[in-house]
Amino acid sequence: MQTTDKYLELFHQNREQIGKDDPLFLKALREKAIKSFQQEGFPGRKEESYKYTHLEPVFDGELSFDFQPRHIHFDDADIFRCDVPMLDSNVLTVLNGFFHQNGEGGLTRLDNGIIYGGLKEAIVQYPDLVEKYLGKNAPLKDEPFVALNTAFSQDGIFLYVPEGVQMERPVQIINLLLSDKNQMVQHRNLLVLEPHASAQVIICDHTLSPHMFLTNSVTEVYTGENADMDLLRLQNEHNNSCQVTNTWIKQESNSRCQHGTITLHGGIVRNNLRINLEGKGAETSALGLFLIDKMQHVDSYTVIEHLREHSTSNQHYKGVLDDSSTGAFNGKIHVHRDAQKTEAFQTNNNILLSDTARMHTKPRLEIYADDVKCSHGATVGQLDEEALFYLQSRGIPKDESRLMLMDAFTWDVISKIKQPSLQDRITDLVSKRLRGELSRCNNCAMHCED
Repeated sequence: MQTTDKYLELFHQNREQIGKDDPLFLKALREKAIKSFQQEGFPGRKEESYKYTHLEPVFDGELSFDFQPRHIHFDDADIFRCDVPMLDSNVLTVLNGFFHQNGEGGLTRLDNGIIYGGLKEAIVQYPDLVEKYLGKNAPLKDEPFVALNTAFSQDGIFLYVPEGVQMERPVQIINLLLSDKNQMVQHRNLLVLEPHASAQVIICDHTLSPHMFLTNSVTEVYTGENADMDLLRLQNEHNNSCQVTNTWIKQESNSRCQHGTITLHGGIVRNNLRINLEGKGAETSALGLFLIDKMQHVDSYTVIEHLREHSTSNQHYKGVLDDSSTGAFNGKIHVHRDAQKTEAFQTNNNILLSDTARMHTKPRLEIYADDVKCSHGATVGQLDEEALFYLQSRGIPKDESRLMLMDAFTWDVISKIKQPSLQDRITDLVSKRLRGELSRCNNCAMHCED
């Protein structure tokens, strides 16, 4: 309760700054969120969903909080683009939780009706549109980190694709953390695809200074009937960071969505993913890959809700753990009574490269329909010694043989990335990460002035 009270007091002391210029619906949503957080508090060690990741001590650390954007200037000619060659994208930068575009939080509206830019500005210019979707999918009850974010977040990214429009260029959201002190950041993304629309979104998370950063973010995704969303998150923060992501996806009839998370670096990472297949014939794919060493920790918690008939889900998560790193996977497929003809498949595979690495895995099925095809499974093991011996017998050194096997192990996930240039770049980053050559996927040429 002491940590909970700390954030309650922080909210009440800074209520005016946090909710400055908020419309009435957002003020009401913040009040509802802070009350929910007060009731829930931080999850304890005995709570099953957070059994392997106790986050309250991190939130209780000495952290600074910015309720207005700081004036950090970038050289726009050398702006950070996540170093993906040949990727022609709409680049949106979020600096310490605030949208940064030439020093202003603006919006871009294309002739075909597509809107993208800062969420804070979208609330000002399109309050009715934001009100229709914001907070409607990510619940506050039993979700203390969503409630905390809803109460505190002020900015992030807004994307709206109107009915029947295909967004040709991907949206690349680059979350940058840069500060001269330990800091907590809370931002929010709202991504909306109307019926028969399509878009591709890439989220890149990076730290650019060595201080301790704590991030608690929420991304709400809405895919209308027969819409197509491809969402990929690339996490590459330093070992002195803690990141909590909460992604909530709602899919209508015959919609298609692929969500992927590639974790290359991070001290403590907790990724929460919930996908609600609310329409008949909806299809979803959830992919995950993490590569960790030293004392790093990655926890993936997923829930896929099959609510209507003829829906399909494929879930494939993989992990490579070295040194004294720890990982956790807790995945649930919930097939409701009305979701007949469901096909749902879940797999979690992990490789331990040392005797001190630990992996906890708990795939689950909860089925209330009787005409379904569902499966789940998990493996935790080491590299195949016979395959390793075979490669060595062909004259390949042992270290190179190990890298070849690990590359093949990770390719199952990487091969499903749809953007060819992004797939090539991630293949290269993963290979460097496995070789121990990567600290940040960062050729950052920005010249920053605080």
